Amino acid sequence: MKIIFMGTPEFAVQSLDILLKNNYNIVGVITSPDKPAGRGQQIQQSAVKKYAVEKGITILQPEKLKDETFLNQLRELKADLQIVVAFRMLPDVVWNMPPMGTINLHGSLLPQYRGAAPINWAIINGEKETGVSTFFLQHEIDTGKIIFQEKTSIDENDDAETIHDKLMNMGAHLILKTVQAIEINNYPQMEQAILIGENEKINTAPKIFKEDSLINWNKKVDDIYNFIRGLSPYPTAFTTLCSPANVNILLKVFKCEKEKKQHSEPIGSISTDSKSFLKIACSDGYLSIIDLQLAGKKRMPVSDFLRGFPINTKWKVSI
Repeated sequence: MKIIFMGTPEFAVQSLDILLKNNYNIVGVITSPDKPAGRGQQIQQSAVKKYAVEKGITILQPEKLKDETFLNQLRELKADLQIVVAFRMLPDVVWNMPPMGTINLHGSLLPQYRGAAPINWAIINGEKETGVSTFFLQHEIDTGKIIFQEKTSIDENDDAETIHDKLMNMGAHLILKTVQAIEINNYPQMEQAILIGENEKINTAPKIFKEDSLINWNKKVDDIYNFIRGLSPYPTAFTTLCSPANVNILLKVFKCEKEKKQHSEPIGSISTDSKSFLKIACSDGYLSIIDLQLAGKKRMPVSDFLRGFPINTKWKVSI
C-alpha cells in the first residue's frame, strides 16, 4: 500500500514516525513551503520536512495545491491512500485522487470542535474531556464519516500544551489503528449526524487571532482561568498593566491560579506585595499570575517580573 503523508507541525511528526516504524510505505510527504521566521527572519523548515529529510522521503512543498505541476507530481507517486495530520484545507482534486481515499486526524471528538483550533477552544469552553478522531475527507471541512475516536480527560490544570502532547501521542496510535483497518478493508464509517443528540449544541473551533486573545477581566474567575490556559503557550492570552502615571505595559499570561471569593474591590484592581505575588480582582474572586512575559523578554515567573518592575496596588489592568 503506497501512502502519501501531509502535515506541517510537530503534532504531525509522531503520526508519520509511527507509520514508518511499522514499515508502511510512505512514498511522499507534502508539507508547507520553507518560510522566514523569528527575529532574524531566517528561513525555517517545517517539523515534518526536517523529519522527512532525515528519513530520505520524497518531499513536495507546493505554494498552491491546485498548481498543475504539483498535481502531476502527486499523480506520479500513485498513492493508494493519503493521510492528513495538521495540514491545510485540501481541494477536491487532491483528496479525491487516491483510490482508497484521504483520511484526516482531528484533535477533537467530532462533530464537536470542527475547525482550526479544537484544542484551544475545548479548554476555553471548560470541557472535561476531548479526544482524537480519524475520518474520511469530504467537501465540507471536518464533516466526513468517522472511522475511529479515542477520548481523554481534560484536567483542571491542563493547558493547550499538555493536551496537545496527549493528543499528539494518542493521535499517532489512532492513525496506525486506522491504516491497519483500511489495509484489511475492515473499518467502520459513521455519519457524524448520528453522534449529534437532540438539542445538542455543536461547538466550533475557528482560528484564533491576536485580537481574540485579550483577557476580559469582567468575566467570572473560572472563565478567565480557562481562557488563559486554553491559549497557553500559544497564541497566549494577554492584558495591559496600567500605572497611575498612565504608563501601559503589555503582558502575556501563561499560567495563573484562581481563587473564588466574594470581595468588594473594583474589577481589574491589583493586589501585590511587589515581591512574590500579583493578584487581579475579578467579579467573583481573584486570579494570581504565575508565569508571564513582557514584550521583548523571555517567559518568567512573577517573582522575577516584580523584581524588575515596581508594581504596586495603585496599578490596575485594563478591563
